Amino acid sequence: MASRQILRPLLYTTGAAAFVGGALYISYRPRNIPGSDTPVVPLSFAPDGTIAPPRFPQVKSRAEQIADLKRSGGVKQTLDSSIGPLSALFGASGKDDSRLIEDAESYDLLIVGGGATGTGIALDAATRGLKVAVVERDDFSSGTSSKSTKLVHGGVRYLEKAVWDLDYNQYKLVKEALRERKYFLDTAPHLSNWLPIMLPIQKWWQAPYFWMGTKAYDFLAGSEGIESSYFLTKSKALEAFPMLKKSNVVGALVYYDGAHNDSRMNVSLAMTAALYGSTVVNHIEVAGLEKDASGKLCGARVKDLIPEKNGKKAEEFVIRAKGIINATGPFTDSIRKMDNETVQEIVAPSSGVHVILPGYYSPANMGLIDPSTSDGRVIFFLPWQGNTIAGTTDAPTAITQNPIAGEEEIEWILSEIRGYLAPDINVRRGDVLAAWSGIRPLVRDPKAKNTESLVRNHLITTSDSGLLTCAGGKWTTYRQMAEETVDEAVKLFRLKTGPVIDAPRVSGTEMIDDAAPLDGTCQTHQVRLIGAHGYSKTLFINLIQHFGVETDVAKHLVESYGDRAWTVAAQCSLTNKRFPVRGVRISELYPFVDGEVRYAVRQEYAQTAVDVLARRTRLAFLNAQAALEALPIVIDLMAEELKWNSDRKDLEWKESVKFLASMGLAKSKLDVTRKDVENGKAAKYDDHEMKLYSRYDKPADTIESDSKLALDELIRLTAQQKVTGPEAFIGDIFADARRSRLAATAPELDPAYLTPQVDFSQAPEVYHESPEAANVFGEKKVASHRHWSLRKAILRIPKRDLLIFIAISTFLSIEMGIGVGVRAESPEGIFLTPISTFSPPNSPTQIARYVSGYYSPTTGLADVHQVRGLGYGENMAVGWTTRRQIKECLNLTGECQTFREAWSGNVNRRQQL
Repeated sequence: MASRQILRPLLYTTGAAAFVGGALYISYRPRNIPGSDTPVVPLSFAPDGTIAPPRFPQVKSRAEQIADLKRSGGVKQTLDSSIGPLSALFGASGKDDSRLIEDAESYDLLIVGGGATGTGIALDAATRGLKVAVVERDDFSSGTSSKSTKLVHGGVRYLEKAVWDLDYNQYKLVKEALRERKYFLDTAPHLSNWLPIMLPIQKWWQAPYFWMGTKAYDFLAGSEGIESSYFLTKSKALEAFPMLKKSNVVGALVYYDGAHNDSRMNVSLAMTAALYGSTVVNHIEVAGLEKDASGKLCGARVKDLIPEKNGKKAEEFVIRAKGIINATGPFTDSIRKMDNETVQEIVAPSSGVHVILPGYYSPANMGLIDPSTSDGRVIFFLPWQGNTIAGTTDAPTAITQNPIAGEEEIEWILSEIRGYLAPDINVRRGDVLAAWSGIRPLVRDPKAKNTESLVRNHLITTSDSGLLTCAGGKWTTYRQMAEETVDEAVKLFRLKTGPVIDAPRVSGTEMIDDAAPLDGTCQTHQVRLIGAHGYSKTLFINLIQHFGVETDVAKHLVESYGDRAWTVAAQCSLTNKRFPVRGVRISELYPFVDGEVRYAVRQEYAQTAVDVLARRTRLAFLNAQAALEALPIVIDLMAEELKWNSDRKDLEWKESVKFLASMGLAKSKLDVTRKDVENGKAAKYDDHEMKLYSRYDKPADTIESDSKLALDELIRLTAQQKVTGPEAFIGDIFADARRSRLAATAPELDPAYLTPQVDFSQAPEVYHESPEAANVFGEKKVASHRHWSLRKAILRIPKRDLLIFIAISTFLSIEMGIGVGVRAESPEGIFLTPISTFSPPNSPTQIARYVSGYYSPTTGLADVHQVRGLGYGENMAVGWTTRRQIKECLNLTGECQTFREAWSGNVNRRQQL
């Protein structure tokens, strides 16, 4: 009995200690962080201690790859030409033809589509010993694969649905994605990284709910996770993410997911597949599918689109393959209809819009998820490539090659962002550096009873003629999709896999066997992509020391190319400076350099300027305006490499600007010419952009435009009697205007145009009793009116309509008897300043003359038409008398032509002044 009393508490204590210890070990156990290991292939050094840069294997040139494609169909074409009258004599049959075709250099698999799915399938098949070809109509990652949220994630929201809906399929999807997330980061550590994502807690009751959800997410990841989720108090949450709104945050939970550079990942998949023997070619369009006598697919008719860009005729040729795989994403149904025109469509396209904001909107190493937007969708707010990416939307859409993000969707994203950022952060439409729309190919299973229901992950289906289609899915699970597709292809087309003999040394060295055990089975979970073998987090230091490139450029090259950064840096031009020694930037704002353009053409099959701006570098996705300004440099560099003539360079300009429209380039910039960009005109800002910053004023302790009070604020302060002197005077005038007195004078004017600003810096009141004032008000009224001169502009009038200027200056003249002059003009508007009062005209004719002829101490009279943008005079005066005369003036002068006529008869007045 006594022993029981001793043992029971001891067992309880031991069990509790073991549980707590196990939990602590799981939370704080040593973990292998991708990219933190020493490189698989270490650097080698010369006897004098200098680095000996590695040398890497080269892929075949694009011309060589196309020659290989043509060879696959060459035997069939020769047979066709030889089988003529002799075939009738010897009785050649369709069966014999098929046997001869199989003896030609046909491919095991022809993959249509060069996105994440297509290139992933190519790499999987090539590392199983199969002969593979990939053709892409545009460029690798030109569609959905380059327009993702840049996350490598299991899906917290899917886990929530799995729990609440008791949906095992959702659970499987999350479990599979978490496993694939780890493989993703292991095989391409230079292109992907772990990212902490904050989940703000707005109510205390949410804390345990979110905590259980994130811990369940950690538990499902198991050993394939990286860091455990953790709770932050309000103060710590605001310290980690200071942009958050403080009023409705009680704390936060932080969990970990992956982030990556999607199109660079896609290009790396294509180039790695090419190194392992795949024939990979972009800008090849499938014109039709070929079938044998039994109705089974045996190849495709294709056309190289590049010769047409060079003014040459593009000829079709045939690629022969034992099996064809359709991996064209949103365009899946167009290939399926080449096979069977009556086939039921399976793609339900959905538009996902993302916007890019400046990097100051988010911390450099912390993302944020808003799980409860106004319409129930989820928004991610993540640091990416030095900027901030926000999205996404989800709405049905039509399938187009380069969809454009709708203004309504952009405003919705910005509105949601405003909801959780601090109120002192002004989320402006003008801060959107780029915006794009990606089409997610949601799919329906054509063999399901309910064909309207969408498949949650991906779909692999086969047509009667043997077209194998893989559609749907997401970036995180591309490898799993590829594995399942190749497994199905091997069975369907009776392909023989085998070990890869003499596997290429992707790492660039014979000293270390860096290849996975390629024994004919799927090994892509451990096949490192090009650039991964020699990558380390400190490699950028070696680049700086060896090549003399800038620090941010070196970091960018290593994170985009891995160990291939050695080759990219070597292809950079000399700067002729002491430092940096190499690397001429193609954009002053970003670390992209000229060597990347050369590398893209020589080693990555870039064929157009858009290939470089959008997929090899990410400049078009980061900043559409910066991409436009870099376009001449990119075109010239590519022209040197590819021997373009002037016509091709002009075509590249037009097509690139058209593409940048789908990246959010302002409509006002779509008509700019190359000369405009080179002369700096394209960098000038329109009216909207000019309002964003006080960037155009001269240096001063207080910038002139910063000292202006907003009209609404002035009227409010005037009503509260918190301002006196000239401020109160102007406030009274425009408060009266807001009460429609001005509208009664000129009903056709839009009151929304009246958005002047007031500047009273260095503008003391100057009261004076002048003869002009006596003429206006009479001797007895002078003392009851205030007159002054201000040294600076007080009113800003938009340049939309000359009548706005007339009406406001008229209103001031009527009410207080002051003249108004033009102080300055800019794209933001016309700046006016009041001057001393003077005797206004007393007839409509004189009014017209005053409207058309202005007095200027420095420039004399100037044509009022110049106010529309042709020029202006300085300190020009104009004034009127009664309301009746104003109406007559507006009726009389109405259009600028009338002003010009009045001006032409105003010589005497000019001489008098």
